[in-house]
Amino acid sequence: MLKYVPTCRGLQTVLLLLAVVLGSQAVSAQAMQKQYRLVKQADEPFKLILVDAPVKQPGEHEVLIKVRAVSLNRRDVMIAKGFYSVGANKSLVPLSDGAGEVAAIGSKVSRFKVGDRVVAIFFQRWLSGRPAADVGASALGGSIDGMLSQYVTLHEDGLVAVPVHLSYEQAATLPCAAVTAWNALVSRGHMQAGDNVLLLGTGGVSIFGLQFAAASGAKPIITSSSDDKLARAKSLGAMATINYRTTPEWEKVVREATGGAGVHQVLEVGGQGTLAKSIASMGGGGHVAIIGGLAGFGGDIPAVSLMGRSLSVTGIFVGSRADFEAMNTFITKHKLQPVVDRVFDFEDAQAAYDYMESGNHFGKLVVRLPD
Repeated sequence: MLKYVPTCRGLQTVLLLLAVVLGSQAVSAQAMQKQYRLVKQADEPFKLILVDAPVKQPGEHEVLIKVRAVSLNRRDVMIAKGFYSVGANKSLVPLSDGAGEVAAIGSKVSRFKVGDRVVAIFFQRWLSGRPAADVGASALGGSIDGMLSQYVTLHEDGLVAVPVHLSYEQAATLPCAAVTAWNALVSRGHMQAGDNVLLLGTGGVSIFGLQFAAASGAKPIITSSSDDKLARAKSLGAMATINYRTTPEWEKVVREATGGAGVHQVLEVGGQGTLAKSIASMGGGGHVAIIGGLAGFGGDIPAVSLMGRSLSVTGIFVGSRADFEAMNTFITKHKLQPVVDRVFDFEDAQAAYDYMESGNHFGKLVVRLPD
């Protein structure tokens, strides 16, 4: 009988096969990785630094993910500048949004297997229904370490499957901006076919809102200071476009575009700089979702106007895993393709931050991680 004596290469092959079979052994317990951290300076904002870090092995209900792509949100720039509270952290792995492949699983994981394509949810502990009091403490890239790392280890409940027709780069754009738009327009706004929908600007949330509205049979209207961006928005299904810089009284044009009826849904990102105009744009029974404050927060909510036209105003901070899964079903049904403005290499992460801060992007910015 022949006896197999493994060579060095043969031994490596055997170990690799065992790793695939065992799952949780797919990455060595001593493995190291590259990850970015925001490190707090003495009296300055955070600095983005690339470091070596150990790969955290998954616990019983945890999943080890080889991250393939991440995406940025305005929130990430604000955190880096120290405008958002990140608790007592003086060092943090940034970014809430990322997608990758399951590299290993804990012994009691039931929702995923090695090789599955997954994307993390923004709030790791908000699975469905109303957010509990401790949900905020589970926000990736803010309260806890985020996704700008070659490997991350998360609880299996904090992940959803990637829609089959999307790439990792496209899937990485979904957790914050897309779920925010979905929650604002669908879960809380109950958008219907035929609704007039106002979208402010052409950042990630607004472009997802445009795509969701158009696919739902609603009639989206979008604003921007760039005619080129408005032309791109038109190609995505915008019924009307308005340059708010050349048309400062844009709320009047919104009402004209709707034949005087006003809009039924607003994705409000400007805060005190635009809220009054957004409300003036609305028709009876409309809903405005406040999702940001690019011009600062504050200002008066006109209670009499809200009551007189039966308007509602809702504060939106992303959404739950249930929202994410419902959105993914819709995205899959309509074969929607997230709009990715630019993809940066891992070593150019700071350039992605700089480009996000410039405001020149249309849709989402992505960082691709190395194999």
